[in-house]
Amino acid sequence: MFKILKKVVKKVVFAFVLLYGLNVIVSSINIFIPINIFTISIVSILGVPGLLSLISIFFIIN
Repeated sequence: MFKILKKVVKKVVFAFVLLYGLNVIVSSINIFIPINIFTISIVSILGVPGLLSLISIFFIIN
């Protein structure tokens, strides 16, 4: 039980750090991916491909 919970918490923290790091790095070119439960869940489930899909959705919408 605690192994599964530990793994989920690790993935959520990694997703948060990944989104925050991306926002800090690309803020100079006006790309901003909001950090909310939806984006964190996508990145924690899919990983880096999820992050890339969020970036592509940002470009499609704007």
